[in-house]
Amino acid sequence: VIKIAQHKMNKDTEVDMKEVELNELDLEKQPMTGGEPGNSPLGTEKNGCVKVKVPEESDFKFTGLSKEELMKVAGTPGWVRIRWVLLVLFWLGWVGMLAGAIVIIVQAPRCKPLPEMNWWNSGPLYQIQDVDAFVENDGLKGLVEKIESLNQLKVKGLVVGPLHTVQKDVPTMLDFTKFNPDRALPLWIDIGVDGFQLAGIDEVLETAPGEWSSLREMIQANRTEGTKKRALIGVTEKTSATEVSTLLNTSGVDLLLSGVLEPNATGTERAKAIQYLYSSQNQTSLAWSVGDSTKKHLATLVGSKLVKLYQLLVFSLPGTPVFSYGDEICLEQQNGTTFPKMVWDLEKGADEKDETLKMVGEQQRSCRSFFKTLSDWRGKERSLQHGDFLLLHNSTSSLAFLREWDQSERYLAVLNWGSSPVKFQLNHESLPEQVTVLLSTDPAKHAPEGAVDLKKLELESGQAVLLRFPYSA
Repeated sequence: VIKIAQHKMNKDTEVDMKEVELNELDLEKQPMTGGEPGNSPLGTEKNGCVKVKVPEESDFKFTGLSKEELMKVAGTPGWVRIRWVLLVLFWLGWVGMLAGAIVIIVQAPRCKPLPEMNWWNSGPLYQIQDVDAFVENDGLKGLVEKIESLNQLKVKGLVVGPLHTVQKDVPTMLDFTKFNPDRALPLWIDIGVDGFQLAGIDEVLETAPGEWSSLREMIQANRTEGTKKRALIGVTEKTSATEVSTLLNTSGVDLLLSGVLEPNATGTERAKAIQYLYSSQNQTSLAWSVGDSTKKHLATLVGSKLVKLYQLLVFSLPGTPVFSYGDEICLEQQNGTTFPKMVWDLEKGADEKDETLKMVGEQQRSCRSFFKTLSDWRGKERSLQHGDFLLLHNSTSSLAFLREWDQSERYLAVLNWGSSPVKFQLNHESLPEQVTVLLSTDPAKHAPEGAVDLKKLELESGQAVLLRFPYSA
């Protein structure tokens, strides 16, 4: 009976416990009440959710520390030490940056001062010996209309004429075309020409040195700083570098055209002449043209196949390049004409059915493009404009030299006008192993922007290249 009673009690207790657990679970599902409705600050929500009011941000305002509190904290030893540490670090950093800047300035290589340049040193001079042959009609008015075309070639000066000529040894025959001989020079000066080119100055110096001095003073007068100078260009037929240098010293001309680069000279003779003139004269007084450029065109003097080679030579030498009209398109005298007609419509030949005329047109366009590219680089690169000249190689039929200026890009001209290929082995401490092709007369073999090994450089007959490489400390 007792066991049955205990067992019954245990079962009753177990049932009661389960009822308690169920009641507790049911309470969680029951609505929460905080007393009578309206008496609870939280309100009443179902399913155990409590609605709580969150204060707005505007209800809280940070006022920071008061002045008295700040002063009290600032005076503590810890904050005093921090302020001193930060102050010392600031000044140490400032002094360090100043010292670093001074070291960089002191150790940086100095820029080489630029030489004094005049307008006739900044690009090629373009000779127009016969205005009517150049523009066909309208004389000087027609010439003015062609200025834009010449600007595309980066031409810096036009040498027009001769306007006044005289038979040798007969000065009384001098024709000033209706100008009084005593008023002729001042008249041109008043018109505003930028210079004069006078032929045969060596003879004038020998026969009339007094008149030459007066003439030179009149042309070169009023040369003040900041004003455009009037150029005095002399022409001589002398081919000796020694005689040309002496004439430059005694005449006082700004530029002197000579026959130093005559077509029949060997590479060795040209190299010696160029080196002598470069060493004995300021390069701003040197002018370069091939042969008697005042009377003959480049293609007539050297042949159309070598025109590009000589263009590259003249543009890359230290001094002012001088060309005759038509040299940029390989224009050549024919049928005994002294001054051939200039060709302006170069695109016309592209549609020619005659293969010979078509080839001539292609050659003229290619020649002009080559000339223009050389003139562009000559005008914007300091090494080509007024850089130092370093002779690297010369032989009977070949030549190589370097143009460099301070930290500017370097340029290397290599030419072979001989009848056989030439292998160049160019070695110098300033030369890298490889360089980049800027311009070539044989783009099929030496393409522009292509790399060239200077120890294996080979040029075919009648070819030339202009190479470049960057400055390295």
